[in-house]
Amino acid sequence: MERVRLRWLVEGAVVAALSVVLSYLRLWQMPQGGSITLESLPLLLLALWRGPRVGMAAGAVSGLLQLALGGYVVHPVQGVLDYPGAFAMLGVAGFLSRPWWGGFCLGTLGRFCCHVVSGAIFFGSFAPEGSSVWVYSALYNASFTVPSLLLNLALAALLWPKLRALSPSTS
Repeated sequence: MERVRLRWLVEGAVVAALSVVLSYLRLWQMPQGGSITLESLPLLLLALWRGPRVGMAAGAVSGLLQLALGGYVVHPVQGVLDYPGAFAMLGVAGFLSRPWWGGFCLGTLGRFCCHVVSGAIFFGSFAPEGSSVWVYSALYNASFTVPSLLLNLALAALLWPKLRALSPSTS
């Protein structure tokens, strides 16, 4: 059992590091934060492969690393929501591993919800005069999470059959 935990710890650390590296390869950068990247892909795959607990832990580590390497924080709660919280939520993909794309959608929805709450509470001043801060935050965050999800789904469709063939062992 100790060997299994060590293996999961190492896999989680490698995936968290890969996620951080992929966060720097931006296809599009939003003006007030958020970008279209593949940073979620390794975290989502790990969650499907090893389950939500391992996926959420790796996601939280990835978020903390991104925060430490230059995250933008206006309030401690916002920092938790946008970084370790949002990326940990990607791990809920492990609750819905069949179909695999359902897990991707569920994990991305969890991340999206964290960003929307943070945006509405802490960045509502960017909303146009007279508009709902919740609608503004949802639309703003959907503008990068949905394209990132579609990109991740497309790439995972190519990778998932090969990864499934590896059939991870628990030892």
